[in-house]
Amino acid sequence: MSQDSVSAPTFSPLYRQIKTLILQGLEAGEWRPGELIPSETELALRFNVSQGTVRKAIDEMAAESLLVRRQGKGTYVASHTDAGPREAFRFLRLVAETGATETLQSVPLECWRAKAGHEAARTLGIAFGAPIIIVRRLLKFSGKPVVIEEIYLPGELFGGLDLEMLQAYQGQGSFYSLLETRFGVRMLRAEERIRAVAADPVNAKLLEVAQGTPLLSVERVSHTYGDRPVEWRQSLYSTATHYYSNELS
Repeated sequence: MSQDSVSAPTFSPLYRQIKTLILQGLEAGEWRPGELIPSETELALRFNVSQGTVRKAIDEMAAESLLVRRQGKGTYVASHTDAGPREAFRFLRLVAETGATETLQSVPLECWRAKAGHEAARTLGIAFGAPIIIVRRLLKFSGKPVVIEEIYLPGELFGGLDLEMLQAYQGQGSFYSLLETRFGVRMLRAEERIRAVAADPVNAKLLEVAQGTPLLSVERVSHTYGDRPVEWRQSLYSTATHYYSNELS
């Protein structure tokens, strides 16, 4: 074997190694969303590195919105409540044509347990036939139904989720906030695929539009720590008075 065919070892700066160790703690649930993590001094002692190395790791994680520094209080695991009311619907990209700020309301319709079919198993990275939880809900913008959603979740992570819990949580926070506070799972990023479809009779009735009305079909896969997919969502958006907005950079 020639020397050129041998891959050189990958060098990782020490602060990046500390970042990886902190991320492992987040993945393991050692520190849950919204909780205070140990001080830089404590982490430096734990990992046997300088406080400056820990600070650099935390700075990078704060820049990536994984951690939040609070003056005089310490560093906390970021949660969906940190960015204000709009964070309640973090990945929702619908905006009113008028530009007005609207009241968003989530109305849970159904929640049931099932076994993962081939597509759900592939998308969520779980075994075929593994337990899943399916949620159907309606999103209202200032009282008007605009989005109907069907959400698939791994049963092993969200085993206690049911319709009663969803209904009881209304007005207390978002769906993602519920998943954080009750189950310790935070959605970090999402991928979406969008296409145009026609409203069928059932969804047309829920969205209060005529059958055959053009809708946006939005399929989303959301990931948590370790880039693990933990939510598969299929949504239908009514765009009669709203449009899909996404900032590109």
